[in-house]
Amino acid sequence: MRRRLLIQVLAVAALPLFAVPVFSAGEGGGGGETTTKCKKGEVWDKKKQKCVPPQQGMLDDDNIYEAGHDLAMAGRYDEAIAVLSLAANKQDPRILNYLGYSHRHSGRVTVGLGYYEEALRIDPDYTLVREYLGEAHLQIGDLAGAQEQLREIEKRTGKGSREYGMLSEQIDRFIRS
Repeated sequence: MRRRLLIQVLAVAALPLFAVPVFSAGEGGGGGETTTKCKKGEVWDKKKQKCVPPQQGMLDDDNIYEAGHDLAMAGRYDEAIAVLSLAANKQDPRILNYLGYSHRHSGRVTVGLGYYEEALRIDPDYTLVREYLGEAHLQIGDLAGAQEQLREIEKRTGKGSREYGMLSEQIDRFIRS
């Protein structure tokens, strides 16, 4: 418990160090318009129906979220962080979730934990954050922390949800290894 609290405090303290907007996006595949149609340095603007360079205030947060999500799912984490950092609403749990996801997958697990914790502070019922937070706990060897998130998901959605199944599978794999 004491170790988990220390990790959470360090993660929240590190947030400002990594929340600096960087103006780039990229190319590749991930399923969305940003990753399938736009060249490096651009994101898809739904309103204009074309690729544009991301700039603060130019895109609405829904476009920023979708582009950041697509980049993160395509494994282009630093680009996702750059785009998600442009969001006007820095307290949008969706944005915080994918900032956490992208930092975690870039090897900055502690920073990712901080974003996940902030997203859950705003929306404790956001079970996708809980799934990713559980996976982050497994990455740092904290099985109890992952199991705690699995119980929280079960309380909110039961055992039949995608998030429960995914985290449960990750925990089983962790225990077997």
